Amino acid sequence: MPVPIRHIAVALTLCCALLAGSTAYASSDGSSQRNPTVAVASAEPSPSASAEKQKFAKTRFVANAGLAAGAVYQWIYKPYKAGKFKKGAHGRKLTLVKAGLAGAFAYNRLKAAVHNAQGDPTLSKALAPITAGINSLKNLPARLRMGDGSAADDFNDVINKVKDTGKDAGAEVKNKVPSLSEVKNGS
Repeated sequence: MPVPIRHIAVALTLCCALLAGSTAYASSDGSSQRNPTVAVASAEPSPSASAEKQKFAKTRFVANAGLAAGAVYQWIYKPYKAGKFKKGAHGRKLTLVKAGLAGAFAYNRLKAAVHNAQGDPTLSKALAPITAGINSLKNLPARLRMGDGSAADDFNDVINKVKDTGKDAGAEVKNKVPSLSEVKNGS
C-alpha cells in the first residue's frame, strides 16, 4: 500500500527539525570542542565595489526587460499585426492562450526588471515614471483573452518606454525571445 505524500513530508520535516535541534544542542554546550559530524558554512560576504553592484543591476535589468520585450513581440504584437486576434481567425484560441501566457510572463519580467533597476541610481530615477504603466499591464492578459486588440498596442507601448528609458540610462535593451516552455513556466 503506497504511503501518502503528506505523511512523507511530515516525517521529513520532523527529521529535519530534530537534526537541527540536536545540532544546536551539541554546539551550545559551552565546550571548545567542535563536533566533527556537524558542518558549519561560513557566511563571509565577498568584497565588491558599489560600481560592480550597479553593473550587475543593469545587466539583470537588461536581461529581464529583454525577455519581456521578446515575449510581447513574438506572442502578442506579431499575431496582433497579423490579425490573429480577430473573430474567425484560424487558430485564434491557441493564439489567445499563448498571448495570455506571454502577457503574464512579460508582466512578471518587467516587475523583476524594475526591482533590478532599483540597484542602480540612474535606472531607478529613470524608471520611476514608467512603474505606473507597468502596473497597468496586470489586467492586459485578461483583455487579450476577451479579444481586445488594443491591449497588444498597450503592451508594446510600455515595452518601448522601458527600452527607451534603459537606453537613455546606458542599459540598452534588445528583444530576447523566450522559448514557449519558459513562458509557460514563467521563468
